[in-house]
Amino acid sequence: MTFQPVIPAAIVVLVVLAFVALAVWSLVRRADARPVWAVRLALVVACGALLLRPGIPGTSETLATDVDILLVVDTTASIVAEDWDGDRPRIEGVRADVQRIVTQYPGARFGLITFDSDAVTRVPLTTDTTALMTSLSVLRPEVTANSEGSSVGAAASLLAETLRNAAAVSPERARMVFYFGDGEQTSTGQPESFAGSASEVSGGLVLGYGTSEGGPMRSTSAGIDGPGSYIEYEGERALSVIDPENLERIADQLGVAYLERSAGARLELPPAPATATTAQGSTETVVDLTWIVALVAAALLALELARVTAHLTRAAGVSRVRAEGGGAS
Repeated sequence: MTFQPVIPAAIVVLVVLAFVALAVWSLVRRADARPVWAVRLALVVACGALLLRPGIPGTSETLATDVDILLVVDTTASIVAEDWDGDRPRIEGVRADVQRIVTQYPGARFGLITFDSDAVTRVPLTTDTTALMTSLSVLRPEVTANSEGSSVGAAASLLAETLRNAAAVSPERARMVFYFGDGEQTSTGQPESFAGSASEVSGGLVLGYGTSEGGPMRSTSAGIDGPGSYIEYEGERALSVIDPENLERIADQLGVAYLERSAGARLELPPAPATATTAQGSTETVVDLTWIVALVAAALLALELARVTAHLTRAAGVSRVRAEGGGAS
């Protein structure tokens, strides 16, 4: 048992002892009111315990995930297609899922690679998840005027190189890959293969965003203005449609599972490789018992209030009877 007093423990003890002495003295002297003073004595002790804040000491183990996690995010115009959770941009779903991933793997190092017509390392491997989420929060798709079509495999070469470098520097760490995109291939030719990264990947997911009905896209510029007008094709709004076949192919090449995402579905993440989760020591904790004492004190106080209320009601009744009797005479 431990105590975390609200005020110095010595003061609590002195005050409680004074009231306990008064309650015990009344118990001894007033035999007719012993039940009342017994309740008051218990209430004093309970209030003293509340001020001392009792608890049970314990420990909790701190775990860290010794894994490098690479996030590969599609930043073509279709990533802001408006078919996530109704008519919200797909990038909002990506950000929410990345936040879930960051929470799921504490202590991991995260790296961010984005791709449109080219692949770029936005955030090198780091444990600074604030920097990662900040980078994602300001992430914008490529400038529409500069778009010449993109390949869903544009990041394959950069990912393989990043994984090899990470393995050379920290061979003891496991590596996971999460790919975020809609699978829409808009460049000519076959998409590049991710099979060259498979030997370095210990887990992850390919996450698909979009719908078969498709979502409209707004144009983006190099400035800081908000979303532009909707992109049109042959006089109508151009729609981006998810291509699950391409995404499943990427998942097979990486050796991970494919999961099509929707706003209402919980993201089920794979566990970190068993060899990548280690204990980082323990932290002392205290299970607070104050709430139990507070319940006892509240019950005792309710009894005392009920007794006082009944006493006042009776007194008021007697006064009313006397007043009526005096008026009648």
